[in-house]
Amino acid sequence: MKLILGSGSPRRLDLLATLGITPDDIRPPDIDETPLKGELPRAYCARITRAKVEAVTADADDIVLCADTTVALGRRIMGKPADAGQAAEFLLAMSGRRHRVITAIAVRRGAQVWTRDVVTTVKMKRLSDTELNAYLATNDWQGKAGAYGIQGPAGAFIPWIQGSYTAVMGLPVAETAALLTAAGYPVWSAE
Repeated sequence: MKLILGSGSPRRLDLLATLGITPDDIRPPDIDETPLKGELPRAYCARITRAKVEAVTADADDIVLCADTTVALGRRIMGKPADAGQAAEFLLAMSGRRHRVITAIAVRRGAQVWTRDVVTTVKMKRLSDTELNAYLATNDWQGKAGAYGIQGPAGAFIPWIQGSYTAVMGLPVAETAALLTAAGYPVWSAE
């Protein structure tokens, strides 16, 4: 039995390491992550995660772990910004407001798939022009849903969350451990 991480995210790799887990292989799937017309953020995140876990090639006894993180402002999906202008637009829209970070996880072994999603409410402080421009200059927004990572410099903009900090980072550790255990992966073995 091998554990295959279907993600190229270094944060997900680090979060797995907190459980003492190193995947046997990393195989990020190449899927279309375009939201469907009128699709709500939570349904979108669950659909993308399921598509990812089904797209990873694995042997019947292998365990595949995939996740997707989506930032939602109301019904709007705030994906990975295309450029600094879009990053600024996302951050200004969330400035001084609460938004939701949804992380869905899926574990597959053979034909069986276990899924879970975790929704965390996040408050972003009102950003000054100086803070916004300094943050954009770090390029930390690149490749991150909602144009920020809570574990980076933007953590200074987040005074309050309700939910899972590790889910906001990209992989809810408690829920991941539970799904891996359900799939028969020895999370808590002393090996």
